[in-house]
Amino acid sequence: MDQSSAPVRRLFFGRDDAETDFTHGLLRWGFQPTAAYDAALTGRKTLIIGRKGSGKSAICHRLMAGYEGTALLITPDDAAGDEIRRFELQGVTADTAKSLIWRYTFAIQAARHLSAHARPAHGWRIPRAVRALQSFLQANDETGEDRLYERLRRGVRRLQAASLALKAFGVVEATAEFNGGTEGARALRQLEVLESGVLAAFEALRCTPQHEPLLILVDQLEQVWNIDPDSHAMVTGLLLAAKHVTRCYGGAVRCCLFLRSDIYDSLNFSDGDKFRSDELRISWTQPALRDMALTRASLSLEQSLTHEELWGGVFPATVEGEATSDYLFHRVLARPRDAIQFLTACRDVADGQAHPTVQPEDIVTATKQFSDWKLQDLAREYLVNHPFLKSLFTLFENHGYIVMRPALDRRFQAVQGSFQRGYPAYAERLTTQGVIDILYAVSFLGVKRGSDVVFAGDTQVPVQRHEDEFHIHPCFRPALGSTTAMGLPPYSPDNDVDSPPTKSSARSDAAAGQQISRDFHLLTELTRSCGRILNMVDRSDLPEPAGKELSGQIERVLHAARHKLDLQSSGKSVDSTAHVTSAANYFRELRTRLTAGGVQDERVLRRLDEQANALMATVGGAVGSGGGSESSL
Repeated sequence: MDQSSAPVRRLFFGRDDAETDFTHGLLRWGFQPTAAYDAALTGRKTLIIGRKGSGKSAICHRLMAGYEGTALLITPDDAAGDEIRRFELQGVTADTAKSLIWRYTFAIQAARHLSAHARPAHGWRIPRAVRALQSFLQANDETGEDRLYERLRRGVRRLQAASLALKAFGVVEATAEFNGGTEGARALRQLEVLESGVLAAFEALRCTPQHEPLLILVDQLEQVWNIDPDSHAMVTGLLLAAKHVTRCYGGAVRCCLFLRSDIYDSLNFSDGDKFRSDELRISWTQPALRDMALTRASLSLEQSLTHEELWGGVFPATVEGEATSDYLFHRVLARPRDAIQFLTACRDVADGQAHPTVQPEDIVTATKQFSDWKLQDLAREYLVNHPFLKSLFTLFENHGYIVMRPALDRRFQAVQGSFQRGYPAYAERLTTQGVIDILYAVSFLGVKRGSDVVFAGDTQVPVQRHEDEFHIHPCFRPALGSTTAMGLPPYSPDNDVDSPPTKSSARSDAAAGQQISRDFHLLTELTRSCGRILNMVDRSDLPEPAGKELSGQIERVLHAARHKLDLQSSGKSVDSTAHVTSAANYFRELRTRLTAGGVQDERVLRRLDEQANALMATVGGAVGSGGGSESSL
């Protein structure tokens, strides 16, 4: 195939962030409609919650482009965030104060919209209420195209001093009504006058029955979030203000907020239960991610692909014995950004190797690279809430991906003191249960429930104290070197050189016969020991992947022993003593590793010990000894 026409060269899955992807990527044409988008578009839901990379900003930008009415976007920068966090009013709580500055911001946005909207949308005759708004904006220096920070700074100053110019609404600010009371009370009274003026303008224009409501979108709050009371109040105030807007303007304005799930879940305020019907949490399934990949691949290749053509033509059909799409989407957190990055990494590796299509080995190479990225990204994603997260990952390096609670407890107890000294503000949370809760919440660990392993994206039920089996998410396993269930050492048979049959006179035929009998006996006992262990593993309560891993290694011991028996039967010289001794030591090492991994099935551990001891006794005893009479069960 001509490399210039190879699919890999033209294959493209989009950009990492929604803003760039909408402008220079595939989001504008390849947007995947979801339940969250439909709910936000129709107004059924006004609070869209999701993890970083789950598609919140993609929905927001799509709404900006596709909404039939007017949509305004608010994305606070650091300066604007500082103004809101610092804003306070005497006489009211921090949550209420922050809600007032958000209400002021929304009212100014609505007033500016009405001032520009009235004539082109409703005719040349501008109602008095709209003219009053225009006069208010001019009197308060709100007619320019200033940044959000500038408008917030003016609003903060005027609300704190109760100095809004309200003459346009027929109100004299110098009256006792506006001079008495606390800062909070005076600010609230002035703000209510402004909101009444905005409502009057909407009613005068009869906007509600004629067109879609003004839609105010608020996104990217994580850019100005810190784990402190002022940030908490900033977001709580936003929620209160957004709900107030829906009531205040009679349906003429609605807000749609896009919040990171870790931020929203950290909030704790008395009115939190009033937002349940407004919430929608973004969730993605593997089929939905496959559809997204298919859409974007088809757009970039300018042809309508089928799943079979993508996962069997552009990509290979299988990778390491697993269907390619299952392999890929099983190893990403269920969110579009991760899928796009993994697919792009596969594409880049293939292109770097001058492959016309993506090959299995390209995907395997990309898997480790992607895993390294995601482990780093997870620590950065939660740096504000969990600054110690990166250090916790070291507890899982070069171990199995199944982590039993006792093993995790031992590992963490060894470093708990240093963690609590290094992060004193988090000391109360830095316990074994606290670490489990955090790692589960960020989807690093899943918990075994019934026959399934569930991650936080699949369920909101927290980890229970009786649950003791956890699995590292497949996304992070290669980066940690945790690619097997229990991290058991692979069995390697001894490397003694088996010699061919010989008629050497170095020993008598009788001596040779005795040696052959001993070799046969030792190797036969080893095969029996393997059978006893395998039988016990089949009946054990080991986690299924751990049982498979242990059985796989014992099968290798059994295969090697049978191979030695075949060599011995053919007359070759076999060092059975060294081979059986090595196998017995290996059984003991397995027992040690399983114990360190938190395995508590004493039957399996005891069986490994018993068979190791029996084999060593056989090696040191006479022919025929060594526990051969033990039941194979």
